[in-house]
Amino acid sequence: MHEFLYKNNQLYCENILVERLAKTYGSPLYVYSYATLVDHFVKLRNAFASLDPLICYSVKANSNLAILKALVNIGAGLDIVSGGELSRALEVGCPAKKIVYASVGKTDQEIAKAINKGILFFNVESLPELVNINRIARGKNKVIKVAIRINPDVEVKTHKFITTGKITNKFGIDLNSAYKILLMRNKFKNVCICGLHIHIGSQITQGAPFVAAIKKVSNFINKISLKGIGLEYLNIGGGMGIIYDNENPQSAQIYANQITPLLKKTGLKIIMEPGRFIVGNAGILITKVLYIKKTPKKKFIIVDAGMNDLIRPALYGAYHNVVPLRKISQTEKADLVGPICESGDFLAKARNIAKVKVGDYLAVMSAGAYGFSMSSNYNSRLRAAEVMVARGKIFVIRKREVARDLMRNELIPGFLSKP
Repeated sequence: MHEFLYKNNQLYCENILVERLAKTYGSPLYVYSYATLVDHFVKLRNAFASLDPLICYSVKANSNLAILKALVNIGAGLDIVSGGELSRALEVGCPAKKIVYASVGKTDQEIAKAINKGILFFNVESLPELVNINRIARGKNKVIKVAIRINPDVEVKTHKFITTGKITNKFGIDLNSAYKILLMRNKFKNVCICGLHIHIGSQITQGAPFVAAIKKVSNFINKISLKGIGLEYLNIGGGMGIIYDNENPQSAQIYANQITPLLKKTGLKIIMEPGRFIVGNAGILITKVLYIKKTPKKKFIIVDAGMNDLIRPALYGAYHNVVPLRKISQTEKADLVGPICESGDFLAKARNIAKVKVGDYLAVMSAGAYGFSMSSNYNSRLRAAEVMVARGKIFVIRKREVARDLMRNELIPGFLSKP
């Protein structure tokens, strides 16, 4: 469910006319519904209430401080993957003991900062990383908790770029190697291996891969328990899919019904890392039609948002539904393209799109996750503004960039100033 609905043939976000937002704040513009954001988190929490899990929202999906603060305020922890995301988590007041830290490439500086701040634990992706964390913790005379990220080698039906649980992916540690690491855990005096972590991919719409992965890990937990190895946490990651096109993803309750019995049997504290499920359908991208271009082969609708604003279509061939802010009954087949000087700059291809005219606005739906957070200044384009609709009011949660923002960290050497 989401709060972007037509009323009297005009698109609203909650009770606010979206066209009003476009005309007031300009475009491209990201618009978020606070009610949708909170509703999706609460649905997940209620579905898994019997487990009382720590739900750590995946910051990489959308890292705007207002989004993070809204979720932290209702009890969310945060799943981070960089020192920058740690800074964001602390800025919004997330308790350090509700922060878990993944990433295959944590730097010494990032590790040291996270140890100093007292995060709950690191999700460790390799033996060399474990050795390094132990070394840095020893230098600080501290013992830090870690969870071993297991790569369960499970096949999932999603784009190859966002599957993470196959043995050919860079993520995690295979079960045999993890077993060997756990057997020599006493060699690492400054880390406490307290849990296991799995994350098999993103935009997964069915429960079977999750069930398969959890069963594999459960068997592994039983195996290590015979060696006297006890654990405290099982982090099942994220990856739940949403509706972009004609998907039929499982609801939070159906997902919970499938895996809760398996998780209860482990006897461990459960951690979850949802991102897209919470924020994906809580946001849209507004763009304005600049030109209509007809060629002998096809028609192009050229808009002011491009791959620098929303790269998912260019990067993954991802589908986003595109609708006009004012309902238009007629449609025509066209490519929806942006202003970037790349042939890969498109938001939709060969799509039946409303028959718009220059100056009309379109909404790219389901853009709350991996939208702004993956945006860039390519072609020296200014990044979009972001607004949140909450409790009948409009809040600017990111100002639109200006030209000075593009150049704020650049320096011209003195010798170049000479003729």
